[in-house]
Amino acid sequence: MRYLLILLALISSQANAGVDLVRVDKSERKMYLLSGGEIVKEYHVALGANPKGPKQQEGDERTPEGDYTLDYKKEDSSFYRAMHISYPNQEDMANAEELDVPPGGFIMVHGQRNWLGWLSPVSQRFNWTNGCIALTNDEMDEFMDLVNVGTKIEIKW
Repeated sequence: MRYLLILLALISSQANAGVDLVRVDKSERKMYLLSGGEIVKEYHVALGANPKGPKQQEGDERTPEGDYTLDYKKEDSSFYRAMHISYPNQEDMANAEELDVPPGGFIMVHGQRNWLGWLSPVSQRFNWTNGCIALTNDEMDEFMDLVNVGTKIEIKW
């Protein structure tokens, strides 16, 4: 029995380690989990309420565009579970400085607002976040199981 548990733990950790890139296509409102260039999972996402174009400043309700890292998990969020995106990067900060505006931050992949998960069949039809990427709560559980901290995320229009 002990060997079976060890084997199951190894298989689980190998499956978890398989996702090496998260790709978000804002124009399609899709998120793809990739392993070795192959799509292993696809999600329909909700984005910032003003999705077209890169995030330029705090409060513009845009989801960033560019290459980032999923750098930590947050379980005590105002939303059902979350993983932080490393926005702003150096390019984002330089653009905001040039515009003389704050770049914003605290951009996450997250589930639904706490206690409102039951609304996801409706809310996921709209871009409703302030710039984050939203999944249903069940999808967020799966995402957190499949994606490790340190995984790259590429967000494009």
